[in-house]
Amino acid sequence: MILPSHVGLCTPDLDATLRFFTDGLGFDAADGWDLDSEMLPDLPAALEVDGGDAPVSVRSQMVERDGMKVELLGFDSPAPTGSPSTSRGSVGLTHLAFWVDDREAAVERAVAAGGTVIESTRTNPGVDLVFVEDPAGVRIEFMERPG
Repeated sequence: MILPSHVGLCTPDLDATLRFFTDGLGFDAADGWDLDSEMLPDLPAALEVDGGDAPVSVRSQMVERDGMKVELLGFDSPAPTGSPSTSRGSVGLTHLAFWVDDREAAVERAVAAGGTVIESTRTNPGVDLVFVEDPAGVRIEFMERPG
């Protein structure tokens, strides 16, 4: 048996991303842990990071909404690397999607919490939708429910 657990997102600014998810998307902060490789020697291997001579240190902060769990990972050491997807044509996780009753109200709330609208994505391929980037650049899709 395989059961869904959560989606993990690494962010260079945990406070800003946490605010976006709670204030902008309506998630609740849940369990959180401060972890480091001095207390957990296998942590670098589990996180697939190399801290070099410095210990690996990360805050794992869960947020939840309507049964959906997202783990926000904020590294103190080493600094996060890489870039989020900029297209649904990219390999890997490209976005998180949410149904909304009012697309523009959802956009306003997300922007007030630190998000950035990707104006070129305001389209209607059968449903009104738009993408907003969270403070780390992760793409969030708002799809307005028909009717």
